[in-house]
Amino acid sequence: MNAMICLLRGVNVVGSNQIKMDALRDLCVSLKLCRAQTYIQSGNVVFQTGERDHAKLAARIESAIEKNHGFRPAVVLRTAAEMREVIARNPFDRRKGIEPGKLIVTFLATEPAAETRTALLALEPDPEKMHINGREIYVYFPDGMGRSKFAALLARKLRNTGTARNWNTVVKLLEMAEKLE
Repeated sequence: MNAMICLLRGVNVVGSNQIKMDALRDLCVSLKLCRAQTYIQSGNVVFQTGERDHAKLAARIESAIEKNHGFRPAVVLRTAAEMREVIARNPFDRRKGIEPGKLIVTFLATEPAAETRTALLALEPDPEKMHINGREIYVYFPDGMGRSKFAALLARKLRNTGTARNWNTVVKLLEMAEKLE
């Protein structure tokens, strides 16, 4: 069985799309996902599975949440090996003064289409810094994401199912997945 990291988009945000983490763990168990563990309230769950078709698994999780909780969040999956690659490819790794809580990785379900990628690369974030690498977009928000106008602009340009996590969460999720391997 492989360790899998599951990221739900838009749950427990400003009082909408509520799902308690114990309910999310129970849902994973009902789907025969083993040793499910959640991390913080933003829809992160790590589990073991033998399922190799990640798109099929994501759709099963989305459908189960919709059936049991009345909303259908997008689900993005990464294996532990893929998350190790995300961490290894961090374009900010050697930069001094980078605060992990201000480094955001957006995990996309698929690589952005060529026209979307071109539109994203045409953006000129300032003071933010952005790097696109496959299915991940790394953005450093030196003044925090909450005050950034770039965050909203990025969301509008991005035509792909994705969900963002800060670097501390990315590292913790990999740590959890590695314990399941």
